[in-house]
Amino acid sequence: MKYRITLDSGEAFEVAHDEDTLLRGALRAGVGLPHECSVGGCGACRFELVEGSIDTLWDEAPGLTERDRKRGKRLACQSKPAGDCTIRVRCDESYRPVVPASKRTATLKARRALTSDMSEFTFHVPEHAHFRAGQYALLYPRAAHGARAYSMSNVPNGEGLWQFIIRRVPGGAGSNALFDAIDVGEQIVLDGPYGHAHLREDSTRDIVCIAGGSGLAPMLSIARGALAQPGTRRLRFYYGARSQADLSALDAVHALAAEHPQMSVDVVLSAPTPTPPWQGEMGFVHTRVERDLAASLAAHEFYFAGPPPMIEAVQEMLMLRHRVPFEHIHFDRFV
Repeated sequence: MKYRITLDSGEAFEVAHDEDTLLRGALRAGVGLPHECSVGGCGACRFELVEGSIDTLWDEAPGLTERDRKRGKRLACQSKPAGDCTIRVRCDESYRPVVPASKRTATLKARRALTSDMSEFTFHVPEHAHFRAGQYALLYPRAAHGARAYSMSNVPNGEGLWQFIIRRVPGGAGSNALFDAIDVGEQIVLDGPYGHAHLREDSTRDIVCIAGGSGLAPMLSIARGALAQPGTRRLRFYYGARSQADLSALDAVHALAAEHPQMSVDVVLSAPTPTPPWQGEMGFVHTRVERDLAASLAAHEFYFAGPPPMIEAVQEMLMLRHRVPFEHIHFDRFV
């Protein structure tokens, strides 16, 4: 059964109640409904219900504050219509999907350990892997309830391969289900692509990629996509991690830089261990970026992904201290 969702602006779309949330129905219909994480964490998809009935999937989703709830705010990614509805939300052309999202069945083709808690997962679908570098998909592990959002680390391809770098989160039902409850050759539902922090292929500006933790995946995808384009744009890749134990995840980044002289790689550790000795930069990755590029920050295109404190620190540095134009700053927030 499909229900009609009407925006107070007059635009309308349909949502299949048994299949989609309000957000995913909007995006499949090409509506520019604001969003970032798609799984209830960031709050970017808040809306008000004007008329109709909505089923809420996750009452305690952290994307809503108590003040939001008292004001009647809801999350489109955690809402399923129970009938025709009218909603109030401010849409934005920048959120219109560049590639239509769809659900498909994917087979786990390979899993490769990168560090003690991060692995590369390669899934195969029997069709072209159509997405933009830097986007993400929703995976539905059978052993966990609901969807989990993970960014692709590869680029669009005709082989139907979707690759992800996933960190096992202590106590995390989704990541543990992927590490422990699915074997090579088994299938999973994959829904995507989503995300608006994708590579801007029409830009000629030099690129800065800033990654922290498993935020490495979309930044590796951005770097691969950018370097595959013709031209001589420089690409500076910054990676922030806690200790030397995380550095083996960078093998693909260093290999890419070895093939492309216009790419440089800088690594910053916030808590290096005594052994093996660390001779590199210590501190926070955004501090290194600011020191290197303070005089020319506004001349670059920025992409970044990582834990929320890193995202907030980079935003503050770029947007508040250096007034980098917002249209040159690209990120999808995950929590």
